[in-house]
Amino acid sequence: MIKKGARMDHGFSQLDDLVLHLKGLVLVRGLRAKGGAEADELDMFSAEIDRARHRLAEFVESSAQPSVATL
Repeated sequence: MIKKGARMDHGFSQLDDLVLHLKGLVLVRGLRAKGGAEADELDMFSAEIDRARHRLAEFVESSAQPSVATL
């Protein structure tokens, strides 16, 4: 049986991972832009940033909804 606190810790860990991944992508895209990267490469980073934002939003939305087990 998983304790509620352990589940919350895992949720925060997952949230941290998603945010860190998104921040990393944004920072690297900025560095690559300053370094003169081609538009195709920057577009690749932009697309991945959009996907990461979408995953983060889905995670937050699903975390905000009460689970069946807690009702």
